[in-house]
Amino acid sequence: MTSHVPNEARVIPLRPQAARPGARPAAPPVPPERRPPTVREPLWRDLVGDVLRRERLDQERTLKEVAEAARISMPYLSEVERGRKEASSEVLAAAAGALGLGLGDLLARAQGELVRLTSRHTGAGARRSAPTSGARFDGMCLAA
Repeated sequence: MTSHVPNEARVIPLRPQAARPGARPAAPPVPPERRPPTVREPLWRDLVGDVLRRERLDQERTLKEVAEAARISMPYLSEVERGRKEASSEVLAAAAGALGLGLGDLLARAQGELVRLTSRHTGAGARRSAPTSGARFDGMCLAA
């Protein structure tokens, strides 16, 4: 016969109650004010918007001028520049074209900004070792 009473649940512990011999005691939790700050990678839309805005301001052009040249509404272009909207490649190409840039130029500048920002936070250099085949790749791949 079994020693348990029918219709009662048995509790089976998943962890032993006593500490294992030779095990280290668990470290106490670190209070939030003493935790190192977490670094979030910037969003792509923020980087692209920053590049567009910087180029527009460098050319001393107004938001209205660029929006009209790109055939984009001024409020929408403003939202793209501020990183509030995830613009399509067509909109980005139009905005870049209005500023005298190609889409590749815009994306390359945003990628350079991403490398600069992330290497600052991680401590890693922006350069990577060259591929062993002798080929050099400086491009980027975007997937939707």
